[in-house]
Amino acid sequence: MLHAEIEISSFLRARRGALDPAELGLPGGVGRRRVRGLRREEVAQLAGISVDYYTRIEQGRAPAISDSVLDAIARALRLSGGEVTYLRNIAVPRRRPADCVAPGSDGGPCTVPRQTVRPEIQRLLDAMETTVPAMVLGRGLDILAWNALGGRIAFDLPALAPDRRNTALLVFLDPAARALHPDWEAKAVEVVGNLRAESGRHPEDPRICEVVNELLAHSRDFRRIWETQSVHECLRGTKSLLHPHVGELVLTFESFRLSTDPDQALVTYTAERGSRTEERLRELGAVGHPVLTA
Repeated sequence: MLHAEIEISSFLRARRGALDPAELGLPGGVGRRRVRGLRREEVAQLAGISVDYYTRIEQGRAPAISDSVLDAIARALRLSGGEVTYLRNIAVPRRRPADCVAPGSDGGPCTVPRQTVRPEIQRLLDAMETTVPAMVLGRGLDILAWNALGGRIAFDLPALAPDRRNTALLVFLDPAARALHPDWEAKAVEVVGNLRAESGRHPEDPRICEVVNELLAHSRDFRRIWETQSVHECLRGTKSLLHPHVGELVLTFESFRLSTDPDQALVTYTAERGSRTEERLRELGAVGHPVLTA
């Protein structure tokens, strides 16, 4: 699991370290500070709580933190909406996932059944496959299902083992990802922000822990970005992909949480009507070019 004490400590230290005291009207220049950002006592003052209490919170030693205190800390640290949600998730007492099955009664590690996509959702994917690349992402950014066109704009998903069909693992560990994404760094930051948000929602999910730990062990770039404690969910936007067979694809993506499967998101990619990308998508759908491989 991603230990709550480590997560909350690293997150709060990173967020106060990112703030400029001068912009908050606090005294003291750079020469008078041993480290960047706010001191613990300054965060406590801005939040209206004692220094001792804030210190215990930051060290993961506060057993129960009220919503009002979390809100005060969030305001003091100028947290974004996604960061506030993440702070709440890692500050609450740890709970096993609802579908967690313990191997014994001793409170040991649990196993969570692999996520599956309902047949109705797969039919929806297939209905869009000639014009709209689409896929379903699950907990920890696992790619659970896709249509044919969705596979052709990215990796050879059917050829991968199920545990390798993961957006974060592919972006950081598959060499083809750097050629696919012209602005790979921006894509990497986006993926880490999404994965950290996922880890906040499901701190004990063994699959998320497995993905994070593998990336920490095998990707220097992942470690660098993960340590910034960036938390954001990129649910829509525009991205460019450099496909090796049809060239540049400029796609707008949207993510839709499934109402009956809230841990799953349908992600669709569309092109501007009449654009060169629309033509290239039709070409991919009709010809069926090979997908990217490592």
